[in-house]
Amino acid sequence: MKLLFTLFLIVTLSACAQNKEPILGKTAWQREMNADFKDATKSPLKDKDRKKFNGLEFFEFDSTYVVKASLTRTPDEKPFKMRTTTERLPDYVKYGVVAFELHGKKYQLNIYQNLGLLTKPGYEDYLFLPFLDDTNGEGSYAGGRYVECRIPEGDSLIIDFNTAYNPYCAYNEKYSCPIVPRENYLETKIEAGVKAFKKK
Repeated sequence: MKLLFTLFLIVTLSACAQNKEPILGKTAWQREMNADFKDATKSPLKDKDRKKFNGLEFFEFDSTYVVKASLTRTPDEKPFKMRTTTERLPDYVKYGVVAFELHGKKYQLNIYQNLGLLTKPGYEDYLFLPFLDDTNGEGSYAGGRYVECRIPEGDSLIIDFNTAYNPYCAYNEKYSCPIVPRENYLETKIEAGVKAFKKK
C-alpha cells in the first residue's frame, strides 16, 4: 500500500511540475518582472488581466543602452510637488543632472529623489529617472517610462535602459503615477526595456 501511495505521489508531483508554466524572460530582470506581474500580491494588473497574463513584452536586450553617465549634483534645489495622473502631489527634489552619450550623440536628464521614500528602509539612496523618448506611443507606453538608480559614491553612475519600466497606471487606472517632466524628453528612440502593455 505504501508503495502504491508513493508512486501516486511521484506521478502527481511530476504532472504538477509539467503543468506549471515557466516564467518567461531572457534576462533575470525580465523574469523577475514577469514573476511579480503574475503574483497577485505584487501585480498592478487588474484581476481579469492577470488571469490572462503570460508575460510582458520587452525590447530585445541591447548592451548599447547600458550607459555610463556623469552625475552633476544640484544640492541647492528646492523640493517641489510633482504632478501625477491623479490629484496626488508627492514631494520630490531634483538631485542632479545625468549626462551620457548614446549612438554618438550627447544627452542629459534630470534625476530626482522622492522625499516620501527617503525614510523607508532600502530607499535611502534611491534615485528616480523618468524619461520620454521617440518610441512613446509607437512601441512603448505613451506616457513615458521610468528607470531606477542608486546614489553613487563618485560622480558617475550606470543607467541601464534595458530596465526601463512602465508606470503602474499603464496597467490600472487606480494607481497614481508621476507624470514625466517635459524636460526629460530624449530626442531619440530608446528601444530597450518594457514595451506598451496590450490588454487581451
